[in-house]
Amino acid sequence: MKWITKDMDVYLQAKEYVDTAVIPLIPVSLEGDLKTKVSMGEFITILTNEVERQFKGRVILFPPFTYLGNENMDNSKERLNQWTTELENGGMKHSIFITSDSSWKQIESELQGTLIWLPSLPLEYVEEKYKQTMLQDQMKQLVTLFMNIWQK
Repeated sequence: MKWITKDMDVYLQAKEYVDTAVIPLIPVSLEGDLKTKVSMGEFITILTNEVERQFKGRVILFPPFTYLGNENMDNSKERLNQWTTELENGGMKHSIFITSDSSWKQIESELQGTLIWLPSLPLEYVEEKYKQTMLQDQMKQLVTLFMNIWQK
């Protein structure tokens, strides 16, 4: 389910089956390597939309958690952990963060959820038919990761 009114109506009726929050982590900046940050965000957005489609009825895809590219990671971590606490209080058993920003790996153990880091694929120059193949390959790996998280 997505963070939209129509899907939230469904969520309210089937709350007991929806236990996982999926949160894309996306850096925002107009400085430095702008295209890399935009590419990371684009890739993670496409991928998390596919995760939501595959696991509809079990997950809610929340709006992206955005942070400034030069923001102190401790500040970002604190804000993200506040999100996680709020979601846990609302009934989410699992919070899964998906990102292409390797900075999060340094503080992964301090997060109140599960971090999935994936290297960004440069989709800008890839033909549509190859994009789908690449995304399906990524999804196969993500399905396994999600199943492992749920079995814990």
